[in-house]
Amino acid sequence: MSDECLCVVFDCDGVLVDSVSSWKTLHDGFGTDNSKNLSRFIAGEISDVEFMRSDIAMWKEIRSPIHRDEIFRMYSGISLMPGARELVALLQERGVYVAIVSAGVDIFVSSIAALLKVDDWIANGFEFDDGDYLSDNGICRLHASGKGDIIQRLIEMHGFEPKNVLSVGDSEMDLSMMIDGSHFIGFNPSRDSSIKAFEASNVPIIYEKNLMKILDYIELPSSERN
Repeated sequence: MSDECLCVVFDCDGVLVDSVSSWKTLHDGFGTDNSKNLSRFIAGEISDVEFMRSDIAMWKEIRSPIHRDEIFRMYSGISLMPGARELVALLQERGVYVAIVSAGVDIFVSSIAALLKVDDWIANGFEFDDGDYLSDNGICRLHASGKGDIIQRLIEMHGFEPKNVLSVGDSEMDLSMMIDGSHFIGFNPSRDSSIKAFEASNVPIIYEKNLMKILDYIELPSSERN
């Protein structure tokens, strides 16, 4: 990446945290398996809203009602990706705007955003009733295969040029983050289909679980933020 990097946008699951999916974490916790619908979702056969609804329905077959605190506890064992804290701190020291754009679960992504002190974040998530119990529907704030809409909005809000924006993701759906003129790095892809998509798109791929490796591909501003 020869252009100076002024904005870095990270996916969360599998990138900033060492966990493939904040949705799968809940499936593991409840002992459910939604892999068939995941394949249908990746293929575009069902929508984000339908996919979230199918997840919640599976969990409620196991246990109902489900309290917010129970969901949050299931994330307690997830750790940051090696290098995440150091990389975000360095980027911000150099004046780089850091954001998270995730189709993961908001109550988890928000905790990572607060921990890393990023500048902004957005994620999908859940609806809860007045007693903090899980409703039947999820909240779709962005489409997993349409993250470019969020990147474009971010660029317009802050006056960035696409050439100064880098996105980092781990799956083929994250390639939607790479709007015209911007840059993308494939990080720690967990599926063969993701690797093939990254290779076909001719983007750099980092296989090592170390986010600091991203520095090998970007040029940072030399001055610190005032």
